[in-house]
Amino acid sequence: MNEAVAEANIANITWKTYLALCKPKVVLLIVFTAVVGMLLASAANPPWATVFFAIFGIGLAAAAGAAANHWVDRRIDAIMARTQSRPLPQHQISPISVIGFSLLLATLSMVMLVTQVNLLTALLTFISMIGYAIIYTVFLKPATPYNIVLGGAAGATPPLLGWTAVTGEVHTEGLLLFLIIFIWTPPHFWALAIKRREEYARAEVPMLPVTHGVAFTKLQILFYTVMLVIISVLPFTIQMSGIIYLSGALSLGIGFLWHAIRLFREDGDSHAGPTFGYSIFYLSMLFGFLLLDHYARIIIRLWL
Repeated sequence: MNEAVAEANIANITWKTYLALCKPKVVLLIVFTAVVGMLLASAANPPWATVFFAIFGIGLAAAAGAAANHWVDRRIDAIMARTQSRPLPQHQISPISVIGFSLLLATLSMVMLVTQVNLLTALLTFISMIGYAIIYTVFLKPATPYNIVLGGAAGATPPLLGWTAVTGEVHTEGLLLFLIIFIWTPPHFWALAIKRREEYARAEVPMLPVTHGVAFTKLQILFYTVMLVIISVLPFTIQMSGIIYLSGALSLGIGFLWHAIRLFREDGDSHAGPTFGYSIFYLSMLFGFLLLDHYARIIIRLWL
């Protein structure tokens, strides 16, 4: 794209460009898991003012990290077909504007969390932002095929942030919610990486299918899926959740195992896309069952 066209595109910047920088679908899932953490940490009636400000504070932090990721990955995004339509590769906005936007969102997030929620949640949210935008994106992603395992901790914090927003403390239950997403992250991203391995190779990103091959990656997906199914039962084991959640977790886990086994047994990457899609459905529904079980047990206790 020549300079004149690029300048014209930047001059016509709209709110849709800024929205795209925030990765709204990703932020929506992050906020949803954070809200589940807040509601699970509340016996019945959560402090709604805290919930409101925590939603916006955590959401703004997630959007800030997403915008920073756009800036760091702009070279890679221009190479990969999946990301070529993003604002920076399309010259819809200047890199310096993206950085300014990210810093603005991060500042608003921290001010909101410190003043309206609590210092612990603000601190953990800040660490998560740095972990994703800098430690993962800048250092881990281009350096190791296990980048998503090591960097997945940043993306696993939302339900823990939600928990601390309401309680002001780190509890076992909040850490367990963190652990579920932490173990879910590798099979989720590796399924996508298998599908896009040639693009990652061209962009010189050492994702696991590129460095160790598809067969090895499929085995790792199956291994982590088995671990995930086992860990997903722990909320029931520690009496954090009841039979409704257990039934949902096992049903969803069987579905995830089916996808992982089919992906492992089939040649090529034909089932990588469905596995990736199911992983998103799995996490959303798993946290939905946590919430359903929580309020079902509250209602039952009120009736008895």
